Formats: sequence, C-alpha cells, structure tokens
Amino acid sequence: MARILITGASGLLGINLAMETMNAHDITAVDRGRLTNAPFKIFNGDLLNPGILDEALDSAHPQWLINCAALADLEACEDNPGIARRLNIDLPAQMAKACKKRGISFVHISTDAVFDGEKDGFYTEEDAPNPLGVYSRTKLAGEYAVFEENKKAIVARVNFYGWSLSGKRSLAEFFHHNLTHQKSMSGFTDVKFCPMLVNHTARTLIKMLQNELSGLYHLVGPQAMSKYQFGVEIARRFSLKEGEISPKSILSSSLTARRSHNLWLSTHKLSTALGESLPEFSTGLDEFYAQFEQGYPQKIRSYQL
Repeated sequence: MARILITGASGLLGINLAMETMNAHDITAVDRGRLTNAPFKIFNGDLLNPGILDEALDSAHPQWLINCAALADLEACEDNPGIARRLNIDLPAQMAKACKKRGISFVHISTDAVFDGEKDGFYTEEDAPNPLGVYSRTKLAGEYAVFEENKKAIVARVNFYGWSLSGKRSLAEFFHHNLTHQKSMSGFTDVKFCPMLVNHTARTLIKMLQNELSGLYHLVGPQAMSKYQFGVEIARRFSLKEGEISPKSILSSSLTARRSHNLWLSTHKLSTALGESLPEFSTGLDEFYAQFEQGYPQKIRSYQL
C-alpha cells in the first residue's frame, strides 16, 4: 500500500483515479470544496494560494504525487492565458521541485495536443512538438518545467474518456447524453485521436509508479480513430441511433481554439517499459458500458454537493 496524493480530484481523471486506487492504497485527494461525500480523504485547499502545496504534502506525507490539476478547457485557456500559465506551468514546476526535495515520486499529466497534427502516421516521444494554442503551449511548457526541476519525474501525455462528476466532462458523455435524449449532433471526421477509458489510464499510471519509471510517455489508447467514429462506436455499444451523429469537418466548426487533425500517438515505449500491451479500445468501451449498467455514474455524482 502506498500513500498517494492526487491533485485535481474533482476532474475526470482525478475522481476516477481516486476511485480506482482507494481500496489498495492510502489516498488523499486535493479539492476546493466540491467533494463533500467522498469515500477517501480530502484535503481542501486551492493549490494556487501560497503555502497550500506544502500544507497538503505535510498533511498527507505521500510517497507518490499524481498531478491531475490543470486548466484543460481549450476555449477557457484562450480567454485566460494567465490562469492557464499558473495552472499548467508554474504549479507543476512547484510540485516537481517539492517532490524532488522530499523524495516523493511525481507524475505530471500532460496532453496529446502538444503536436500540430501535420505528420502522416503516428507520433512518438522523439517527435518534436508544435502546439497550436494556449492550452497546448502551456502544457508543453509545463512538461519542460517539470523535467527542469525533477529529472526523475514521469510525464504522461494522455487522452481519456469516462464518467465524470458533472456528466459533461468527456466526449463519450457528450455523445451518450445527446443520443439518449434523441438530440442530433456532429462528429468530426478529420480529427484523429487515441481514446482510452479513464479507468485504464488510472491503472496504468499506478503500474508506471510501481515499476519506478521516469521520463516522458504516451499514455493513450493503442487504436486511432476519428471523433465521428468514436461517437458511432458509443452509439453501437449502447444500442442507440448512430444516424443521429452527422459527419462534419472541424474546419466548419465555430470553435475558436485551434485543434490538431492528427493526434495518433505511439504507445510502444510505454508498453515495452511495462512489458505488456495497453488495453484495447473495445475492452475499454465494454467497461464503460458495464459501468453505466451498474450505476457507476450515479455513484461518482453522489460524492459532490
């Protein structure tokens, strides 16, 4: 059993990571008052306030710190670049430095969006990033800042889906909500990504820590698909009407933040380091469906106000 401090606990990864690990490990989750009925320990505080990070570390005495805190809304980052810098660059750097000083293993969560998507084929960890917007630029700068402070840190570039506190945080929830309410929607045919069930992301992060890895890794699903195809797969698994999803180009969307067209990332480095393949998309989708059938979304939402 390890003592783990999880930041960003009310986010999609944070809450699912806490739930995945709370039975086997001693979990303390950092939250700003949203989680009021969680079955794991909560440290209430805003990590952007001076001294709060040290208070959290002194309170939890973690062996591992997994940083899931970020400003991840692309449009919000464009509107609030200062806050994006503080959450996505400055705070991770502070955590990396504090963990090095205290001998704590540190994992920082980054994003697949650091690439511009212009490459044919997949990206490896050796490929040069070229971020397109404030979100991806600050996340890439956060990677550099973390390694500058702590060479033994893990930085994981991710892309995940799953059930969230609000029911609105992941693309899978978007498709499921609209399909179950007979609402038509669009899916981008020219945006390729590698979705992974967030619970698989959480379990793999723990394996990375247990194996004492360090460095940069792509932690995404091993199968690339368009966001339109992803929506269709959701519809088919839940026996909903895939015809309600219209294929659309992202070029005709009203989104202001630029998106990459190709975020196909190779997971070869990570699967080799762990000595096993990462879970297939179909396995994750089956578990996502089983969670719905078992009331998992309602269970998560019962932890908040």
